Amino acid sequence: MPILTRGSFANAATSLALKTGDWRLQRPQYRHRSAPCAVGCPAGENPQAYIAMVAEGNLRGAWEMLVAANPLPAITGRVCHHPCESACHRGSYDQPIAIHSVERFLGDRAIAEGWNYPLKPSSPDAPRVAVVGAGPAGLSAAYHLARLGLSVTLFDAEPEPGGLLRSALPPYRLPRTVLNSEIARLLAVGIAFKPNRRVGRDVSIDELRADFQAIFLGPGTSRPREWSVDGTVPSDLRTGLDLLREWISIGAIPTYNRVAIIGGGNTAIDLARVLKFSGVDEVHLITFQALPGPAVRREEAMSAAPREIGQALEEGVTIHDRRGVRRLIMRGNRVVGVETVHMKELGTATGERKLVSFEGTETILKVDHVIPAIGQQLDSSVFGNLLGQPSIFVGGDARSAAGTVSGAIGDGCRAAIAIRNYLDGLPPAGDEMPRPIAFDDLNINYFDHAPRAEALILEVEHRSAEKEIEAGISHQDLNAEAHRCFSCGECMSCDNCWTLCPDNAVLKADTRDGWRYAFDYDHCKGCGICANECPVGFITMFDEQ
Repeated sequence: MPILTRGSFANAATSLALKTGDWRLQRPQYRHRSAPCAVGCPAGENPQAYIAMVAEGNLRGAWEMLVAANPLPAITGRVCHHPCESACHRGSYDQPIAIHSVERFLGDRAIAEGWNYPLKPSSPDAPRVAVVGAGPAGLSAAYHLARLGLSVTLFDAEPEPGGLLRSALPPYRLPRTVLNSEIARLLAVGIAFKPNRRVGRDVSIDELRADFQAIFLGPGTSRPREWSVDGTVPSDLRTGLDLLREWISIGAIPTYNRVAIIGGGNTAIDLARVLKFSGVDEVHLITFQALPGPAVRREEAMSAAPREIGQALEEGVTIHDRRGVRRLIMRGNRVVGVETVHMKELGTATGERKLVSFEGTETILKVDHVIPAIGQQLDSSVFGNLLGQPSIFVGGDARSAAGTVSGAIGDGCRAAIAIRNYLDGLPPAGDEMPRPIAFDDLNINYFDHAPRAEALILEVEHRSAEKEIEAGISHQDLNAEAHRCFSCGECMSCDNCWTLCPDNAVLKADTRDGWRYAFDYDHCKGCGICANECPVGFITMFDEQ
């Protein structure tokens, strides 16, 4: 060992002989932390991870990572309300990443280029699982069960798969070519599809139990919720979902002049827009929820996607938010008007929230028809006594997946994992959500402001219910958007820790996975420069034990 003196010259390896790490009070560690977009995604996607692959130019790898969670990205990229974007930390800096546009681009590219889902065929002796319901929950469950090596048969009461994706989403939001292509490719992974098989009519649960080792139920919610105003029900009452299905099925809708739609969800907005496209003069939407805005809490806002609400307003739909129907004004058994009142959800002394109406805020609205679009419920006559039974698993709207496509897809994935564990005799997987990295843990001084990529939207005068209104983004915009991502909580190989360490205590190696770093704790003095200068919060300082 060389003798070190204050005036010695630099002999080989003399700097390594002095273990300066002995001075350390804190040590840095590389630690992955969940991005808020991943924690906020009901479908279980990790947008940060696949957007990073987009930035590297690996589009197929990005798509394969995406469909490891969500097998229907061309669909969800169009119809999901994308809470991941509301959670995105970039929104606290300038504008959130256009995650739905990235997702849609990858889904559309996979369809155009015929990318196959990365699945291996199940073995001939694989356990057999029945999936009931070919909506988003059932499609997701079937796909993930196949990914886990199980033999899957998918049953649906309708002649074509898709559930509400097919029967209730207008083509201006979801073109049928996209829907058909995405589902056909998914079923081609080896899922047997049995159409026109209604449980309780064409096949019984007992028969399914005899033929399959586990059953997933994703029947959706087919029964409309009962609606009246103090017991008053118009003789010609039709629900919003019923009318929307009829229009999608036969392309016609009853003729109205002035309509009031009750509800604030996507079905209410879709029906309102279809009615305007069909020539109805006045379409009023009445909801106790609030129009989305910066000062409105998420739980108080309308549940419909904000961009759909904005487009409906552009097209002439009148939204009466924070209003409820106090009285139906009848002429005989037909509606000629509604009395509305200002309503707001307020907290009570017990901590619950309650809708409160404000006297003196009543107004009269002249309409010739009222259409409730307040949601559906489970048909308990068929499925109500099955919940909680061994070997039967439930997901989607029947399990209250918040009525969203992405929530149903996430349910299907979690159910598939639970079924695999059940068949293997393992306990259910934990469902604890990780905490996302905080915005303050990022060093945004290393990022430039950049505008968000916005998809082109048809001008109002060119819109119709049959033509897709929102286009996808270009490849150039896709790359720009990918490079806007903060890569929250995950190393982006920027080299800051390696470059700025004053003790050269960060080591770097070129591996098959790309650049990776390691700390040389023999010489790291714990100064914390690496953690402070990490743009993405991937380095955390811990007290020495």
